[in-house]
Amino acid sequence: MEKTKNFTEGSPAKLLLFFALPLMVGNLFQQMYTLVDTIIVGQGVGVEALASLGAAEWLSWLFFGLATGLTQGFSILFSQYYGAGKYDDLKKTIGNALVLSAAAVVLMIFMGQFMITPALRLLRTPDNIFGGAALYLRILWGGIPITLSYNFASALLRALGDSKTPLVAMVVAALVNITLDLLFVMGFHWGIAGAAIATLIAQGCALFACLWAMRPIACVHVGREHIVAEGDMLKRLLILGVPVMFQNTIISVGGMVVQSVVNGFGFLFVAGFTATNKLYGLLEVAATSFGYAITTYVAQNFGAGNYERIRKGIRSGIVISSVTALAISLLMLVFGRSILSLFVSGDPQETAQVLEIARHYLNIMSYFLIVLYALYVYRSGLQGLGNTVIPMLSGLAEFAMRTTAAIIFPRFLGQEGIFYAEILAWTGAAVLLAVSYYVIMGRKRKA
Repeated sequence: MEKTKNFTEGSPAKLLLFFALPLMVGNLFQQMYTLVDTIIVGQGVGVEALASLGAAEWLSWLFFGLATGLTQGFSILFSQYYGAGKYDDLKKTIGNALVLSAAAVVLMIFMGQFMITPALRLLRTPDNIFGGAALYLRILWGGIPITLSYNFASALLRALGDSKTPLVAMVVAALVNITLDLLFVMGFHWGIAGAAIATLIAQGCALFACLWAMRPIACVHVGREHIVAEGDMLKRLLILGVPVMFQNTIISVGGMVVQSVVNGFGFLFVAGFTATNKLYGLLEVAATSFGYAITTYVAQNFGAGNYERIRKGIRSGIVISSVTALAISLLMLVFGRSILSLFVSGDPQETAQVLEIARHYLNIMSYFLIVLYALYVYRSGLQGLGNTVIPMLSGLAEFAMRTTAAIIFPRFLGQEGIFYAEILAWTGAAVLLAVSYYVIMGRKRKA
């Protein structure tokens, strides 16, 4: 088990940093192939194709959010049993999680294919980009078995303290995706469909890398006797997994409300908004990495009953994430427009409008990025404690703030108002999570 890591001893700051760094690099590669999709489609197909990707953004994130939310919830129990040294219970948990994942795959495939057209209509998707968005979603959602399987495998590895294998998996996926993007989109001229197919094949390669790495890890090898549905175990997994899924669903629905407002401003505004949203993943890449590190750290120490180490870890996480957020903000403010220009080609006048919209939105996000990073620290800490209800409620707070801003602000500020919906969503969720964390840990101190 040399690739796994025990978080119940050693310097919290060092453990978090060295666990998060490989995840950060891996997520950068993941974002890189997402950005390559955008760049190749934007440059090779055009502004309308870029807008089609934007119109599909939140709907695709909805189903991927369901997959990651479910497996992320499962990983909390994986970490707790691993931290407590209960390896037989760990195997039973994995087996029951596999049963639930298989059921989720079937449900999501059927739901996804039936809801694409009505959902895009509900979002007021412009006619000239409707077909491209629908095709992109149909292919991506058809590959849900690959997506969920990869997320399950990587979540399990992270739960055991292995952040290096997900890095390798993402490097492999990025290289495969870039190669296939160039071949399918630029070479075969498959357009948006080629980008979607390339993404699924790349995720399949990442899944294979994770499964290959699990071969020598005895505590994750499950037999038929472990893949048996047990009522109590299924209930515990659902209690952890469903709130995280619901949290991601709420966030996605809020994003769709914003997208419906954005779609009303025309396809040039959609393209500019999309260009910045593609960089959103790059902005939060370190936040998600620190989040995974903190969840694993807190869950293992919670399993071992080390509450003081949990407090030290969260303090270290806040300091590290704040410094990182400030550094990324500065880079985006200086180099953001140059990066955004990679996504756009076509008529010079249209390109200039799209870039100005994208640059302005990116600058606003950069000013408030530290709030997003604090949100990830406290949400991940609560999830590591086994509390997925408050993070779910934070999703409701995000939904309320995002949708309220998206509906009301444009009436007074025009297009400018839509840029602040995301900032208010971060702020509402971060305040709720921070207050809840300190209240819960204060009770643990008294106990």
